[in-house]
Amino acid sequence: MLARTTKTATSRLSQIVNQVGFGTRTMATLNTQLPLNTGAKIPAVGFGTWQDADAQEGAVLEALKAGYRHIDTARMQVHYILTLANADRYCSYGTEPAVGRAIKKSGIPRSQIFITTKLWNNSHRPSDVSAALDASLKDLDTDYLDLYLMHWPCAFAPGGALIPKGSDGKIQTDNENADYVDTWKAMEKEFKAGKCKAIGVSNFSKGEMERLLKESEVVPAAHQLELHPWLQQRAFTEWHKEKGIHVQQYSPFGNQNEIYSSGQNMGKLIEDPTLVEIGKKYNKNGAQVALAWGIQSGHSVLPKSKTPSRIKDNLDGDFKLEKDEMERIAAIDKKLRFNDPSGNFGWDFYTDLEGKK
Repeated sequence: MLARTTKTATSRLSQIVNQVGFGTRTMATLNTQLPLNTGAKIPAVGFGTWQDADAQEGAVLEALKAGYRHIDTARMQVHYILTLANADRYCSYGTEPAVGRAIKKSGIPRSQIFITTKLWNNSHRPSDVSAALDASLKDLDTDYLDLYLMHWPCAFAPGGALIPKGSDGKIQTDNENADYVDTWKAMEKEFKAGKCKAIGVSNFSKGEMERLLKESEVVPAAHQLELHPWLQQRAFTEWHKEKGIHVQQYSPFGNQNEIYSSGQNMGKLIEDPTLVEIGKKYNKNGAQVALAWGIQSGHSVLPKSKTPSRIKDNLDGDFKLEKDEMERIAAIDKKLRFNDPSGNFGWDFYTDLEGKK
């Protein structure tokens, strides 16, 4: 009798839950943790820091209060320099100190937060890597990083200028003196010294990745790259799985970021009819479905926001999609890349990848 009563109560509860949102299902956040090749786990949803340094402390604190335990920042917050004349608008320095202050104010133990930051292009000479890492550790107010990434494979002129420009107004590069393999070998030393528990890269092509694996000792734990339902790069992500390299998705909402001028004269990814329609079933929006697609593909996702409600909504993008829904999302791949600063960085990025124009 007790078993029958319990079964009936459970059935009624299920009916009530399934009726929430006019016939939709409200899915609980899964708090997915994904493995790195170091044996560590990385929270699938990370909080990506914004290019507005002044807003960072409050936003990161809000994210930590909402439940994020993975913060992704950088020495230099930069995505896409449209022209060198407006480089200052799209690049900001000072996010690391803001992240450090927010973590301290949160009261959450350091051991419970996964922190990623990145080596900037002006510190690619092997002799500069250790000092650059130490500066980031100081600004973040921590004695180790969970993940340290090489932000780009190209090198800028060393020194205090983060965007060093010559008399012609162009960025001064240093690729003849700072090959990314040598930079990586310097990062390997910092990894072995325990300053960072894992090292990885960002914005590399497949050819650059293959050369790095061939000529170095430590396999990158992660590769952070532009990835979203309109730029799925399935062959490249499968290659990473074969090599044991975790994929991280920056710009998981594609052209939602206003700095991507190439994505302004079209509809927004998060408004794609397929994503929106799938979301209705779960009482989720298109952005949350885009995140769920990434996580179910085995990737960590790094959404950005300064708005408290959206910060929480993004964390709730960790839910399970059905196989047929994943297949429907696979069909909307447009091979659209929005982030390519090749013309300004003195380096031809993504030459063998989808979406290269």
